[in-house]
Amino acid sequence: MTGDVVVVDVPEKARFELRVDGERAGLVQYRMLPGRIVLIHTEVEDRFQGRGLAGRLARAALDSARERGLQVTPLCPYVADYIRRHPEYVPLVDERHRAEFAPASD
Repeated sequence: MTGDVVVVDVPEKARFELRVDGERAGLVQYRMLPGRIVLIHTEVEDRFQGRGLAGRLARAALDSARERGLQVTPLCPYVADYIRRHPEYVPLVDERHRAEFAPASD
């Protein structure tokens, strides 16, 4: 992938934005609650899809939550799937939803 890729938090719009060469290419919408961030929806513009950008967005949102000491409620199906594929983020998931991410037992 070419171009400068950054993810920025835009709290006044309650979203993280992924920008490629300064152009918004995707976003993760969220809602802040005391001690918790609810990740609601992830989208990447059609022309930017297939470049792994949604994963970069999810990782940035989750890393931000970790840095700020926030629990995560992953209502967005993409972010929930990302957490399943990257179990190092499971400890961030709030207690109510964490069981959904437990490994399957035999």
